[in-house]
Amino acid sequence: MRFFAKIRWIASILLVFLIVLITNLIDRDNFNRLSSSVTTMYEDRIVASDLLFEMSKIIQEKEIAILTSDTLFLNNQNIKYNQELNQLVEEYRLTKLTEKERLVFNQLQEELESLKQKERSSTNISNGELIKSINKIDHHLYDLSKIQLQEGRRQVFISDKAKDTINLFTQGEIIFLVIMAVLIQIIILYKPKELNEK
Repeated sequence: MRFFAKIRWIASILLVFLIVLITNLIDRDNFNRLSSSVTTMYEDRIVASDLLFEMSKIIQEKEIAILTSDTLFLNNQNIKYNQELNQLVEEYRLTKLTEKERLVFNQLQEELESLKQKERSSTNISNGELIKSINKIDHHLYDLSKIQLQEGRRQVFISDKAKDTINLFTQGEIIFLVIMAVLIQIIILYKPKELNEK
């Protein structure tokens, strides 16, 4: 009987160990998802929104220069602004893009390139055509900013779901440990009556 009692004790200890190990691994996975979601929110959404804002400011400067026929800007500042735009586009490319975002971003790049070509041959291009190109760029920037908002919401949902799962498993672990403590107390304090066979 003692041999079977030892096996039961060892099996119950191993069971407790496995349950604690499994819940720990699940908690770690949920924590990693939560951490990844927060990192993505900053690196790929907030930074991307800032880059879009900076691009939008430059495009507005160009639009004002075209509308006011500011030849000084178009001849001197435009080259500097185009270099800044190129830098911002490259930084944006390094963020994690969704499929929809990649599509809109490619359209933005094509329109930016088209605008630069039109600016180079500004003698043959009317201001109306430049403004039309700028409006398309504004539209793409707007679409990209809305994608940032949607993806930000999605990341918040993922982090909330991970937090809820962590809380659920934490409560489950506490309940399990209380039940185990009660069972151990019962086992320790319980003394079976010995049967006297005579």
